[in-house]
Amino acid sequence: MDKIFLHGLKADTLIGVYEWERKQPQTLLIDLDIGSTVHYGEVCDTVRNSLETRRFHLLETLAEHIASLILNNFPVAWVKVRLVKPGILPDVREVGVEIERGQPAD
Repeated sequence: MDKIFLHGLKADTLIGVYEWERKQPQTLLIDLDIGSTVHYGEVCDTVRNSLETRRFHLLETLAEHIASLILNNFPVAWVKVRLVKPGILPDVREVGVEIERGQPAD
């Protein structure tokens, strides 16, 4: 199965359950594996631009948003999204979520 991948994409967004987390944008690390050939620069721009204007409470919701954004805007069969929120817990290197979504079956 061929794929394009973008790993370590940095994007800033307002995210968090607690009010103190949403006072200023946080930098997230995003890994994308995409089941098709796409213009990866356009994918990066689309994701970053969307996150600049949105607010999220949960990483899970954000991952779903990114997956839908890519599936709806690019001719791809599937996408795997891995989000990392670094430095949020003491003594924990990474906290994150990973999902994989595909186009609906006809």
